[in-house]
Amino acid sequence: MASFVNILLVIDAVIMIVLVLLQSGKSAGLSGAISGGAEQLFGKQKARGIDLVLHRATIVAGVLFFVLAFLSAFILQ
Repeated sequence: MASFVNILLVIDAVIMIVLVLLQSGKSAGLSGAISGGAEQLFGKQKARGIDLVLHRATIVAGVLFFVLAFLSAFILQ
């Protein structure tokens, strides 16, 4: 059982790394830092399309990672 949980934990970690690397950056250098504040303050649009899917999938993978990590620690004791 512990081996199965640890394998799932490693697979989830790899998936989470891939999801984070696939997401687009929120700003592009110094120009993004200046205009990024205005977009965040005045922009009411949420992320759409693939960015929204990647964001939600990253949250799910993160929660699953913590659950599997706690489960793994609980099984090993």
